[in-house]
Amino acid sequence: MRSRGLYFEEFEIGKKFVSVGRTVTEHDIVTFAGLSGDFNQIHTDAEFSKNTVYGQRIAHGVLGLSIATGLVMRTGLLEGTVLAFREIDQWKFTKPIFIGDTIHVELEVIETKPLARLGGGSITIAVKVLNQNEEMVMKGNWIALVASRPE
Repeated sequence: MRSRGLYFEEFEIGKKFVSVGRTVTEHDIVTFAGLSGDFNQIHTDAEFSKNTVYGQRIAHGVLGLSIATGLVMRTGLLEGTVLAFREIDQWKFTKPIFIGDTIHVELEVIETKPLARLGGGSITIAVKVLNQNEEMVMKGNWIALVASRPE
């Protein structure tokens, strides 16, 4: 049975993909604070956050990264074919994510490297996370090991 995701040989440099959107909620932030133990007031205290440069609570940067990972998986590109998430490179948090923001991910394959001994190859994907206003909130490169097509 064929996996839904793309095999290593199907990733072409320059190929682009876009995810669906997802709205970040207060529940997401509270749940993430509980899971991570990061109860920083900028994320969890509405009154404190009113007096910050942002004027309101912001999502944890790593929460945004986690949601972006889920959005990439929802594209189906790597479903059943990813062997390992190897590296996050040059990651930048460029703007805050606020409660109620809807983010989506734009992807571009920028490098492929066969690794036959590992059963596939390494792909490098430039990742941009954008909000509902098309403002980039984070960016960087993800490197993953993807399975080769079965013979």
